[in-house]
Amino acid sequence: MRLGTRRSVLAKTQSGHVADLLRERGHDTELVEITSEGDRSQAAGTPLTGAPSQGVFVSALRDALLAGEIDVAVHSLKDLPTYAAEGITLAAVPSREDPRDVVVARDGLTLAELPQGAKVGTGSPRRAAQIRALGLGLDLVGVRGNVDTRIGKVRAGDYDAVVLARAGLARIDRLDEVTEVLDPLQVLPAPGQGALAVECRADDAELLTVLTGLDDPFTRAAVEAERAVLATLEGGCAAPIGTLAEVVEGDDGAELWVRAVVLSPDGSLSIRMSSSGPVDDAVGVGTRLAEEMLAEGAAELDHELNKGGEPHPAAPELDKVHNA
Repeated sequence: MRLGTRRSVLAKTQSGHVADLLRERGHDTELVEITSEGDRSQAAGTPLTGAPSQGVFVSALRDALLAGEIDVAVHSLKDLPTYAAEGITLAAVPSREDPRDVVVARDGLTLAELPQGAKVGTGSPRRAAQIRALGLGLDLVGVRGNVDTRIGKVRAGDYDAVVLARAGLARIDRLDEVTEVLDPLQVLPAPGQGALAVECRADDAELLTVLTGLDDPFTRAAVEAERAVLATLEGGCAAPIGTLAEVVEGDDGAELWVRAVVLSPDGSLSIRMSSSGPVDDAVGVGTRLAEEMLAEGAAELDHELNKGGEPHPAAPELDKVHNA
């Protein structure tokens, strides 16, 4: 069984994890390295232009899958576009790693301990907006490259800190470099963060049966709700989005709890809401939550301020709970 993977250390580690799960079930596997356009531009130090960042690391693997060069594609689930790919199915979402964001800072510091004006690197508008909203006076600057490159900028003194996904550091055994784990109450992760996506060709029924055995139903429900939030908001909102869904024990058994935030890029305006509902209606719970956020003015937050410099009247900060 040929598993396609990007060539980064993290991607190969993630694909290797899926390969190990398959080997435990008696299936022979091998990793096949595929280079994406996103990898090439990242290696050259050039920005990703002409295409949204979401999906640039996915298309090369999907092309190889459809061409029959590989049998299985393994992705970071947060990289998957929310729209379906013809001829390809999401066969499994294995058990998720901790989805929170983390800080790697000089001298073992936390964000709150950094001095005002400290340079903090992140390539994510979502992280930047939420950290700006904390009012710490930090200088949020862009950063690209793999984990080594980003942490190396801190070690070299170019940046005071960088913000990364905890899951990636956990998978490559580098959690000892983390100086702070960010509470989702302050910084919500990206939809699907910490989860893996295992894809195969939709017409490969035999392989699909095998891969389905890797699926974790609670992880899948959580990420389906998060991706429904994202897909619905993407229809009318260009502002930074964070969301996290969890399966919790309710009065009548397991239920799904979803939190989401939409912010202006500078973090000065935000709409923050949460919702709960049945685990087997994950898409519906996420969709209805996002529709509520749009109704409260989420689509206006990418404009940040109106011409008079005052907050947009349709975009106050909110914190609401809904039972779906």
